[in-house]
Amino acid sequence: MAPRSADSSMADLSATQASAGVVRGVFAHSPAAVVAAAATELADLAATLMQSRQTILPKRLAEPGPDAAQLQQILGAAACAPDHGQLLPWRFVLLPLDARALLAEQFAAALLERDAAALPEQLEQAREKAFRSPCLMLVVVDGACGDPEIDLAERLLSAGCAVQNLLLMATALGFGSALTSGKALKANGLRRLFGLGDGDQALCFVSIGTAHSRKPARLRPQAADYVSHLTPKQGVQPGFGPP
Repeated sequence: MAPRSADSSMADLSATQASAGVVRGVFAHSPAAVVAAAATELADLAATLMQSRQTILPKRLAEPGPDAAQLQQILGAAACAPDHGQLLPWRFVLLPLDARALLAEQFAAALLERDAAALPEQLEQAREKAFRSPCLMLVVVDGACGDPEIDLAERLLSAGCAVQNLLLMATALGFGSALTSGKALKANGLRRLFGLGDGDQALCFVSIGTAHSRKPARLRPQAADYVSHLTPKQGVQPGFGPP
């Protein structure tokens, strides 16, 4: 199947957004057939939203970024992530523009730690990364809070779901977004800047803004590419297997 263009996906998203309120209201008091139809429409809306999300490199994200109300809505979506034990093992640290210079210096310092011979222009490139998108935040996972029986893998999974919710809400509001990581996340200076404790893990940065250019949508895998099933006699086999 040929990939759909970003413009096409965003147009579909805008159209389905217009009917989302109607769909939500139907479930309150409607016959079963109407509820089923509304559920199908809501599933189509969700599919369109997920298919519309794509990574936009931070250097292609420009003003305007989300305003205060939109940012509240974007970050509020993270709260819908599954969270075993209600630990809230993740948090988001916002980086307003007047704090970006602090991050820029830590990016440069982290590069020097890895390469003492880094050239001035390389250090400047490292600093520049801190200023690329209008909205920037760090995702932190706490591997030590709460019940010690809930291991790091579960906490990371919860954080991943929270981030995906956030990205989808940003997409629904018309913004582009990206996740970025790198060796600087493990640098001592960066950890001190964000006040990270021994149990904290700096997971990634999230960038959000208005996409001033997009690449063509990439082909996404089909479910059959990553689904297998367990059989009684042949072990794990590819595909969905019998219904």
